[in-house]
Amino acid sequence: MHSSSSSFPEKRLAARAGVGLKAEHYRSILETQPDIGFVEVHAENYMGAGGPPHRYLSAIRESYGLSVHGVGLSIGADRPPDRDHIRRLKVLIERYSPALFSEHLAWSSHDRGFFNDLLPLPYTNYSLARVVSHINQLQEQLGRQMLLENPSTYIAFRESTFSEPDFIAAIVERTGCGLLLDVNNVYVASTNQQWDPLAYLAAYPLAAVQEIHLAGHAQEADESGRPLLIDTHDRPVQDAVWDLFAHAIRRTGSLPVLIEWDAHVPDWPTLAAEAARAEHIMQAAMRPASAERLSSEPQFAVIAQ
Repeated sequence: MHSSSSSFPEKRLAARAGVGLKAEHYRSILETQPDIGFVEVHAENYMGAGGPPHRYLSAIRESYGLSVHGVGLSIGADRPPDRDHIRRLKVLIERYSPALFSEHLAWSSHDRGFFNDLLPLPYTNYSLARVVSHINQLQEQLGRQMLLENPSTYIAFRESTFSEPDFIAAIVERTGCGLLLDVNNVYVASTNQQWDPLAYLAAYPLAAVQEIHLAGHAQEADESGRPLLIDTHDRPVQDAVWDLFAHAIRRTGSLPVLIEWDAHVPDWPTLAAEAARAEHIMQAAMRPASAERLSSEPQFAVIAQ
């Protein structure tokens, strides 16, 4: 059994690039001590009491900052978050003292069923009240702030009365939660729904962003032959997403940036190279000459329709 109080120091994450921690890379990280900013884990993978995942995470946590990213709380569901899930999440957070904890603006549970997907919700006053209530409940029970991640979406609801950035801004205002800006999700949703990603970021409450995610996506086509992007997390970050990231970071300033690669996990050098590229782009974007070019940047183009 572990103690309920953490032996790890609580500290903010440096404004550097980190990686999603995968079992395939445990040994590489411990043996080579790579120069990365932090690691991030999916909460649900570490909710057991012990075993190899905890042994490796405890060892890695000694040397690296930690962010915990949840995928199972179903913040947008039409029922309160599961109390047992919150209890296990609280035990995990107390055990490792992560610098950040985040969850998704989505739902995955209904009645007694649980779906293995992060599903969208309509942006209405009813949905807003429900999400606000769930986040307030969660933050109170955890005794800490959470970050909310913007979704990758493939459909729009006719009943929505808010734009996505305005809906998220209203949540922040009513809960005091922070934000995790997933730049790939912005690009995926903007392409799928024919939004302007620069206008999306201009309307987004960037002052509340405390972490950024980057990931790869797959390109397919819908029934009309238009591009349909799928948030797959199984390949390198595409050039258009790198460009959008550089645009975003000039507005947010330097932040912890995570490379998400959850399927077809590559070897460690490949993942480390993605993190190094993220850090290089962030550093370049923050140089004064880069900031001066900001006002003359061309209109950002999504994939040709």
